[in-house]
Amino acid sequence: METQASNTHILIVDDEPDIREILQFNLENEGYHTDMAASAEEALSLLSPRHRLILLDVMMSKMSGFKMADMIRKDGNQIPIIFLTARKAENDMLTGFSIGGDDYISKPFSIKEVIARVKSVLKRGGTHKPVQHVLQAGGIALNTRTKTLLVDNCTVEITRTEYNILLLMLKHEGEFLTRTDILDNAWSNEGIVLERTVDVHITRLRKKLGRYSDCIVTRTGHGYMFSHSENHPHI
Repeated sequence: METQASNTHILIVDDEPDIREILQFNLENEGYHTDMAASAEEALSLLSPRHRLILLDVMMSKMSGFKMADMIRKDGNQIPIIFLTARKAENDMLTGFSIGGDDYISKPFSIKEVIARVKSVLKRGGTHKPVQHVLQAGGIALNTRTKTLLVDNCTVEITRTEYNILLLMLKHEGEFLTRTDILDNAWSNEGIVLERTVDVHITRLRKKLGRYSDCIVTRTGHGYMFSHSENHPHI
């Protein structure tokens, strides 16, 4: 009898041969088909519509796993991605999820944990969902394709950095983000940027959100959070 796993192709991307082989052996024992790549560049050349999941190492020479995932998502491909990394920093996890990762496993890992996570992610994303280009919270709508902001159906001009901040906050609605989180994920490599700069951009963004300005909540010692509620006092 053919199982669901027997029809599932997984792309393993890691620059450590031992890890690739361990993952391949155990996933194939579970009935999955696997392809292996030693770099992000090789993986991009191998990636095809038959693949249903990518196990992706973060720290690789030349192109990182984060960069590869970002390229895939910008191309509109919503294939599930599980990041593998020896780094356990909270900022790395935040980066992975903000790029569009589906799960995050720290090395050294348990094979049983990997198998369980693979099954869970495949179950959640059994059928590829259409790309969602608009993040909406009440009267706020951020279009990720056109990089535009609508407030109560009116276009509001925002800078690239303001867009990046709002996108990050909407993706993590209900979670406090520190200034460091925001700097690491919303700024390009523009040299030294002070944490105080985040406050300045948040102030400008609040003004542009108009009557929804209080959706951006500040808490001393925690940072900033986007919190939308139908019962919000300003809505």
